Amino acid sequence: MKAVAFQQHGDERVLQVVEMADPPVGAREVRVRVKAVALNHLDVWVRQGWPGLRLELPHVLGSDIAGVVDQVGAEVTDLAPGTEVLVNPGLSCGACERCLTGEDNLCRQYRLLGEHVRGGYAEYVSVPRQNILPKPRELTFAEAACLPLTMLTAWTMLVRRAELKPGETVLVHAAGSGVGSAAVQICKLMGATVIATASTEEKLRRARELGADHTINYVEQDFLEEVKRLTSRRMVDVVFEHTGAATFDKSVACLPYGGRLVTCGATSGHEVKLDLRVLFYKRISLLGSTMGSKGDLFRVLKLVQDQKLRPVLDRTLPLADAAHAHQLLKDRSQFGNIVLIP
Repeated sequence: MKAVAFQQHGDERVLQVVEMADPPVGAREVRVRVKAVALNHLDVWVRQGWPGLRLELPHVLGSDIAGVVDQVGAEVTDLAPGTEVLVNPGLSCGACERCLTGEDNLCRQYRLLGEHVRGGYAEYVSVPRQNILPKPRELTFAEAACLPLTMLTAWTMLVRRAELKPGETVLVHAAGSGVGSAAVQICKLMGATVIATASTEEKLRRARELGADHTINYVEQDFLEEVKRLTSRRMVDVVFEHTGAATFDKSVACLPYGGRLVTCGATSGHEVKLDLRVLFYKRISLLGSTMGSKGDLFRVLKLVQDQKLRPVLDRTLPLADAAHAHQLLKDRSQFGNIVLIP
């Protein structure tokens, strides 16, 4: 099969089109012919590498996959070749206490396609049967690929970790990103008021189309001062963080007594400073989050099918243009998800 892979960590130029063997199909596995795979910032981090990251090289990125069943294992009896499917990228043991209580994303053996094992920048990928979900019929493959990691991450952050309540106010950073555009929609679905930040007026316009009540151009305005103004200094109940060092201190300052900050990433840097006196005196909560449970993805898909949430597709590119797609992501040129088509 054709795939885009890298043999060493580095910038986007390490991504090369290569020939690889088709992935084998275990007894309880399903091989999917990839029709679309969405990019995430995770792809950039894995490509660049970090201390302790060990990969089988060449490594294939790509977590968010939509496609068609190509072949099933001997013990898979409920799926047939040709079925249109969506892939849950979270892999877990399926047998531990966490998995059996519906918290599979907390499994000690939890891994992600494209991060710990080879992913979807390829013509085929094999996954366990339990990672296969039906593709919403009304969506194209490219639209469906925008859903799993992006929408589930935002859902878990807001609904499970921050326990967002109707009537609360949320500051959503980088609303033009995949996870940010998902967060705006989920906040509105939950009955919250949304203050969204982005770097251009065009992105802010599109954030308002998704439901944002107020928008802040963080390039031209101090978002902390704008939050004070917009809330008459009441501040926000929840900050949806995923940018890291560039915004963290002011994000904390946006919280009132008892406020919550939930984060899933650090695109601008992972080292931040925190005055512990602020933490305990204001009784704020700092919450970390990664992905979500397989069960919650079914809930998200139901909301998509009911047209209460929708994927945000920026553009599609051929798989061979993966390096260019990474550059677009690096430059924050997109609104929503960039999708590669094998």
